[in-house]
Amino acid sequence: MLRKEDFVEIQAHTEVRMLRKEDFVEIQALAKAGVYRRDIAEQLGVSPKTVSRALKRGAAPTRPRRDRWVKLRPYADAIHGMLAAGVWNAKVILRELQALGYGGSYTTLKAYVRPQRVLRPSPATVRFETPPGRQLQSDWGQIVTRIAGVETEVHFIVNTLGYSRRMHVWATDSEDAEHTYEGMVRSFEYFGGVTEEVLVDNQKAAVLEHRVGQEPRFHPRFLDLAGQYGFRPRACRPARAQTKGKDERMVGYVKGNFFVRYREFDSWVHLNQLLEQWLKEEADPRVHGTVKEVVAERFAREAPQLAPLPERRFDTAYSELRQVSWDAYVEVRGNRYSVPDAFAGQVVPIRITLDDQLVVYDCEQVIVTHRLQPRSAGWVTVPEHHAALWQRTLNVEQRRLADYDEAASWN
Repeated sequence: MLRKEDFVEIQAHTEVRMLRKEDFVEIQALAKAGVYRRDIAEQLGVSPKTVSRALKRGAAPTRPRRDRWVKLRPYADAIHGMLAAGVWNAKVILRELQALGYGGSYTTLKAYVRPQRVLRPSPATVRFETPPGRQLQSDWGQIVTRIAGVETEVHFIVNTLGYSRRMHVWATDSEDAEHTYEGMVRSFEYFGGVTEEVLVDNQKAAVLEHRVGQEPRFHPRFLDLAGQYGFRPRACRPARAQTKGKDERMVGYVKGNFFVRYREFDSWVHLNQLLEQWLKEEADPRVHGTVKEVVAERFAREAPQLAPLPERRFDTAYSELRQVSWDAYVEVRGNRYSVPDAFAGQVVPIRITLDDQLVVYDCEQVIVTHRLQPRSAGWVTVPEHHAALWQRTLNVEQRRLADYDEAASWN
């Protein structure tokens, strides 16, 4: 039976607990799936009114939220020590904590221990199969190969549908946040729809922090991507590789099949063209060893369960600010690119797309677009940009040498 103070604390947590951005993405996805608001509230540990306000507001609140575990934090080491020793009964743990001076409630302790029960050792690992349209698993692989005659480290993102095992692969020169999001967007476009959730490894492009027994803290841009495409972000539990085994096996499959068959490429474009050809001609028609079915046939059943793509594509370009020099150039990656001379000395926003296009803006208005060039190619100049500068130079007043001689004689 709950004590009065337990009820007060439950009420405080239910009514005061602030939503994180991750919570709002979860609410949005569950509401879209038709889950009742009362059930969403119970799952997140908030009141139904909080869920309703979040959906009406269209975003998570920005006020700092109350720390639910403030009374438990001094005893975290003791709790995890007991869990590691096989003590999972919350009442037993409570009794030990009270002997150490803990004055919080049993309800709070139980809520803290509950999500960590998934870490309890089990006698066997059971394969987890997802229903059609539920999950996409994402992972990166690396390999060294030859592009345009040069030994090159290739980073390739493999995105695999959990049900059908159909995959999409995109190769590039980096696996930073922008390339990670671009790879996911390309995969959604390749599949023709979006899954309910996306499971990622704990790379910084998606997960800023994920400690054992705690909810992950996702990258804000990854949450923006999830919100625009309508999927729920998921992260593998730390130190548990089995969570994302399907996709990790596909990384090995790509290395052991595609990059064994093809060992040299004319360009990055050529590499990705061959990848898509290989996916359609070899990966899709294969009989998957686990489900014993042709991948393309399973995808035909999964495709109708994918959510539609959003009307607007997610912007994966790099966004920065640049100072325009006095001679009307901006410097980007070791080279200089001209802008209209009216912007000399100003700070302007720029975007660098992943296909090396530079776009310079004045507020939201495009000033100029350039294709990025290596430093060896020299400065990139549009003559019209500097026409007024040259005109002002030609209009500088010219004086006779005799005028200078005459001035010198006065001194």
